[in-house]
Amino acid sequence: MVSQSERRFVRLNLITIAVTLLLILAGGIVRSTGSGMGCPDWPKCFGQYIPPTSVEQLPADYQQKYVAQRVAKNERFAKSLDKMGKKELADKIRNDKTILIPEHFNAAQTWTEYGNRLMGALTGFFLIGLTVYSFTYRKTAKRIIWLSLFNLVMVGFQAWLGSIVVSTNLLAWVVTVHMLLALVILAVLVYTYNYAREMHSEPVVVISNVTWLRLLIFLSLVLTVVQIVMGTELREAIDFISKSLGYDQRNTWVLKAGSIFDYHRDMAVLVAVISALVYKFVADKFGGRATALLVSNSIVIVLIVQIATGILLSNFALPPYAQALHILFSTTLFTLQFYLYLLVYRTSTYNK
Repeated sequence: MVSQSERRFVRLNLITIAVTLLLILAGGIVRSTGSGMGCPDWPKCFGQYIPPTSVEQLPADYQQKYVAQRVAKNERFAKSLDKMGKKELADKIRNDKTILIPEHFNAAQTWTEYGNRLMGALTGFFLIGLTVYSFTYRKTAKRIIWLSLFNLVMVGFQAWLGSIVVSTNLLAWVVTVHMLLALVILAVLVYTYNYAREMHSEPVVVISNVTWLRLLIFLSLVLTVVQIVMGTELREAIDFISKSLGYDQRNTWVLKAGSIFDYHRDMAVLVAVISALVYKFVADKFGGRATALLVSNSIVIVLIVQIATGILLSNFALPPYAQALHILFSTTLFTLQFYLYLLVYRTSTYNK
């Protein structure tokens, strides 16, 4: 019998997954609108908990002030990298001249970034609540407690890394790591959700072997992660191109990205082909209202939207709304694929 506290944990876990995806959407909006430096400091925004709405509310020397703060923070970060044996990377951060370029106040960008930070704080509160509720399993499933605590630490690290993203003026590799850690947090949330739900249910049994299906789902999952990383690197390349062109000739940015765009597009085709095979096998082996089949149907829908937003981006000069949706649906695809893998992994094969 499932206790009320366990039901609360499962519900809160599901809500936290949704909130985390909304946080990624907020981050996508920040990225697509160029609002990443809308707040030049962290955790406050222009030294305030409620950011200003006009430049008149800021001191005359605000640009120099935040450049100096950024340089000081980067020096501390570089010293940490030196201690880790990453001297070359530390020197690169020290010698990055773009860090010295002051950010001009833009109210729309400031409040877009501020909204992203509020969403991050909300996600943190949900993860704290989830950790508290996880102690319901202190006698039955301690792994849920440990994983919830791990995620709480991870979101704190993410917040710190977010401050590094700001201080390094959106340094490429930091942005990529920031995205990968978001996927780790999502994966842990999906795992604890599935584990808590399946604790009191019997394993699904199918007649035919599912080994190849597990391998295909795992392959599609790995390819999606690679695709997300490549998408982040493509975005960095386009950022460099847009800056070099003074943010003009927007319709040429994708063409100038070169091979990274070709790899990203070809990988998308491969993910689509593997996902189609996964759907066929799941449809053959699971019938009716099986959760695996429902999740597989959702993957197909998300993949179609993902491809559609990719086409919009490549053919219509990177509209910002399509960029944000592209990031959201890529992470949603990862979430559903990982959930499907867990469901199929627990599936047993009937032997006569």
